[in-house]
Amino acid sequence: MSRLRRPVAWMVLPALLFFAAFWLLPFATLMTIGSQADNNTGLSGYWTVISRPQYLTSLGITLVLSLLVALAAVAISAVVACFLARHQFRGKSLLLAIMTFPLAFPGVVVGFLVIMLAGRQGLLAQLGLALTGERWMFAYSLSGLFLGYLYFSLPRVVMTLVAACEKLDPTLEEAARSLGASQWRVICDVIVPGLAPALISSGALCFATSMGAFGTAFTLGTDLNVLPLTIYGEFTNYANFATAAALSVVMGGVAWLALVLARRLAGKGTEVTL
Repeated sequence: MSRLRRPVAWMVLPALLFFAAFWLLPFATLMTIGSQADNNTGLSGYWTVISRPQYLTSLGITLVLSLLVALAAVAISAVVACFLARHQFRGKSLLLAIMTFPLAFPGVVVGFLVIMLAGRQGLLAQLGLALTGERWMFAYSLSGLFLGYLYFSLPRVVMTLVAACEKLDPTLEEAARSLGASQWRVICDVIVPGLAPALISSGALCFATSMGAFGTAFTLGTDLNVLPLTIYGEFTNYANFATAAALSVVMGGVAWLALVLARRLAGKGTEVTL
């Protein structure tokens, strides 16, 4: 038995070293810095975060925005994925490849795309001037940020759900229809439970990604009150390292909890469907 355990230990050791170097040590350093005194209040960075309304507001806005992005991405992608998984047509492979193209764009490029669409000189602004004499624009608001986050969230969710839809057993739907179930009941009682693990996991991934996305928010305007920009401002403008570290720990903790909860819910969903 000892001879068998040694190779396993040597295989696990590189993963543990990687985990310690690139996650454990940096996160422990952040937690330590966050416990230091804030420049403005003289209190711990964590206490400053939970006692100052401006930071709680930023956290609340970020949570709501990320949740809306995740829900919208999952809802839209589920419809698209079911259609793509159940229909064969010419150019389908090319269409799937094109749909993954936004994944190659960094956040800054996505922000510029939103500005080109809904900025001061964007397409919608020019259309609004031509029709009503007023510029239609929302790129520099939370609506523009929502659109940018949704843009780079949709491809990864669609690809995940297409694979999940292809694994659904079509005989279950046929059995439900033969028993008199309407299309809506088939969707609610067969399709959605079958896709539940993929829906939950992809939604949690979108939520966690949107929580920490910085490039798009920074491109659209530093006045947006979302957590990544708040951390950036505390770190660069005020050299308030304790508060910036505390906010980073809170943001990372929320994203991690969302992923853990999604994993548990997805596991339960798998047990039910089996």
